[in-house]
Amino acid sequence: MSVSPAIVWFRDDFRLADNAALTAAQQSGAPMLCLYIRQPVPQEFSAADWWREKSLSVFMDELARQGGRLHVFEGDAEHLLPEIVRRSGATSVFWNRRYDPAGRATDTALKARLRQDGTAVSSFAGNVLHEPWTIRTQARQAFQVCGAYWRAACRVEPLPPLPAVQDVAFATVEAESWPGWSGVVAPQLGADGPPWCAMLDSQHQKGEAAAHAALATFLQQALPEYVQERDYPAHDGTSALSCFLRTGQITPRQIWQAVTDADSSQASVKFLAELGWREFAWSLLWDHPDLATRCLRPEFEHMAWRDDPAGLEAWKLGRTGYPLVDAGMRQLWQTGIMHNRVRMVVGSFLVKHLLIDWREGERWFAHTLTDYDPASNAMNWQWVAGCGVESAPFFRIMNPRLQQEKFDAQGDYVRHWVPELARVSQAVMADILKDGCGGPGGYPPALVPHAMARARALAALEQARQAGKSA
Repeated sequence: MSVSPAIVWFRDDFRLADNAALTAAQQSGAPMLCLYIRQPVPQEFSAADWWREKSLSVFMDELARQGGRLHVFEGDAEHLLPEIVRRSGATSVFWNRRYDPAGRATDTALKARLRQDGTAVSSFAGNVLHEPWTIRTQARQAFQVCGAYWRAACRVEPLPPLPAVQDVAFATVEAESWPGWSGVVAPQLGADGPPWCAMLDSQHQKGEAAAHAALATFLQQALPEYVQERDYPAHDGTSALSCFLRTGQITPRQIWQAVTDADSSQASVKFLAELGWREFAWSLLWDHPDLATRCLRPEFEHMAWRDDPAGLEAWKLGRTGYPLVDAGMRQLWQTGIMHNRVRMVVGSFLVKHLLIDWREGERWFAHTLTDYDPASNAMNWQWVAGCGVESAPFFRIMNPRLQQEKFDAQGDYVRHWVPELARVSQAVMADILKDGCGGPGGYPPALVPHAMARARALAALEQARQAGKSA
């Protein structure tokens, strides 16, 4: 008599270690049927789609080295998963929880349907230190300030990471004829895919082993100087782990343990607080599913945002005439990532210098970031726009020139990403910064003078405040 398999449904958890769903499925004693259900391929492929597909391919190879197979399907999970359960004869399904609105809705519906059909469903804490609803005030309310949230979270010791599964027994099925069965790689990543796929490919290491190698390198080389170096975009002062976190090739618990085991200095406290910012974002998205579309401070819904397609396009292309802004936007397009300090500068420029709705920036980052995270991206844009629960005040308007003078004083970052300025002298760079006059190689003049942009933004803020009072 054949043994019913246990289905392990992978999502953003492409790893063998610290994978609670995978560990529980192995402990069940049933042979494992591993699967991934790809959403129908969008017409406009994003950098995050590219990263997920590449990560998926590497994980498939890892499972193959373990003697198993990851079966990939494409379509609506709410229809496909019950059919896969039926055809495979599985009596149990395991997955790690998702916390985004769409994922939550799908998982809730599937869990109810499968259990109604007699299938055991087991779900586990996903890719966070603490699940979004668990860290609350003494009044059991959601925190509105990250610092208070993180202090409370740090009083709760995270569970230790689980070891990698060993000697897995995999189910053998012939699934190629089942509805929705797909090949390894999404069609857009083939020879006819977007030209930027090859450009991104050269910029990223992929897979669980690469994630842990990046963490080890960071601990050895960058963590001791993290507090001093993290804001300088030309330096290798950050962890480069955000992409790996997004697809679950490494977990916050693994990072927490590695950092706390290796170091107890102020640098480690500061770095772990960045995990706290990510955790806070997920708690915020849990309580505000419309975080990417609605200002949490309602007076900002009265802001008179400008309709400026030409300015928005110049910002996207890195042709604003502000070298640090342009370097960041070009780094984003060519690599799918952007330095954390520069993200703040380019976000502030779009919202406050150009007075363009922050949601336009949120959508562009969602399209171009390989590490796109729906919680962090939405919260960060609300932060920079001053309209979130904890935000930089709108009236604090970053001056891109001063930011470059402070954090890229020699212009190394700018020269790397803006080839028109690669060979200019410090004197010429200073003139470009001071006068906004453009530069060699067709480098454009500034879209808008800083002083004028600042005055316009402050006037718009006051107008929004008055409109909010009378609403």
